[in-house]
Amino acid sequence: METKLFVGNLSYDTSEDDLRSLFSKAGSVASVTLIKDRDSGRSKGFAFVEMASQTEAEQAIKMFNGFSMDNRDLKVDKARPREERPYSGYDNSRYGQNKYGDRNRRGGGGGKSSRRY
Repeated sequence: METKLFVGNLSYDTSEDDLRSLFSKAGSVASVTLIKDRDSGRSKGFAFVEMASQTEAEQAIKMFNGFSMDNRDLKVDKARPREERPYSGYDNSRYGQNKYGDRNRRGGGGGKSSRRY
């Protein structure tokens, strides 16, 4: 059974190949996923490494947690399940309503108009 590891505190210059070669010293590496910024394509400084077995994953944690790579001390631990995040879209139940629940009358203005009649 493959075990996914979280690898944090990476240098922005660290590549997936660098991680694969490092973690292969602890056992068989099933996959390496370096997390990158969607817009810039630059590394976010963490990755996920899947090891082929539980024992190899535990060995990798012992070997590489605190290991210095590219002048950075790595943080290696078992990956936790992804947490559900709240929907970030427009939520009518919280936003866009005044205290009376009327979204259509927003008020505002009240000053003199810049238009002359």
